[in-house]
Amino acid sequence: MSNPLKPGSLAGKRALVTGSSRGIGADTVRYLAEAGADVVINYRNKAQRAEKLAAQLRELGVRALVESADLTDAAAVDAMLADVEAELGGLDLLVLNASGGMEADMPADYALRLNRDAQVDMLQAARRLLAPGSRVVFVTSHQAHFIRETPTMPLYEPVALSKRAGEDALRELIPALAQDGVELVVVSGDMIEGTITATLLERAEPGAIQARRESAGKLYNVAEFAAQVVLAAVEPVPADNTRLVGDVSSFGA
Repeated sequence: MSNPLKPGSLAGKRALVTGSSRGIGADTVRYLAEAGADVVINYRNKAQRAEKLAAQLRELGVRALVESADLTDAAAVDAMLADVEAELGGLDLLVLNASGGMEADMPADYALRLNRDAQVDMLQAARRLLAPGSRVVFVTSHQAHFIRETPTMPLYEPVALSKRAGEDALRELIPALAQDGVELVVVSGDMIEGTITATLLERAEPGAIQARRESAGKLYNVAEFAAQVVLAAVEPVPADNTRLVGDVSSFGA
């Protein structure tokens, strides 16, 4: 997948992408850096992968910070943002990509803490760094965005409900953000091939990916969906603050 952004189009901009050492986040941060943005790569436990990605991006001539922070750890988030302020002076783009809840080693309430509480706390903590004209992008799935209209797989339901709760909580901040000149866009995608979530779902319910592919006609891969995320960062904000990616007909939309 080629970068949908023009080289140099984001020169001078500063972007933080949560959960960006791999997957959608890594491709998103790469596209932004290729367009000239200075970037912050955030990770929870993939230090070597994050450092390798940063080294590659620095070869493009941009600044690339590597920051370890579990978004549910307020002290870690504060330390990360202090580094960002010291090194970059502020932010023009915040992509809230990190999510979870299917990990076997986490407490039962981790999905809600990460996908709702930590998203709001992260944005609130970062607001002082967001200059007028900045944008916040929240990444979610159709399975979560439409969870009130269309049931999802039982295994994924707790995650979907927590991500929808996070989306709702962030939307409540839109008027306050607007007063600061900051925009918010929700990017919702169908099941994405190649993600950890899709892999875990397939492992639990063999055939789930193929069934969804046949129903939707096409599933986006990681790079294709990341391209939509970066476009949401630069294109006009939709009237409902929502960018839907992929088939939505089976979700009642």
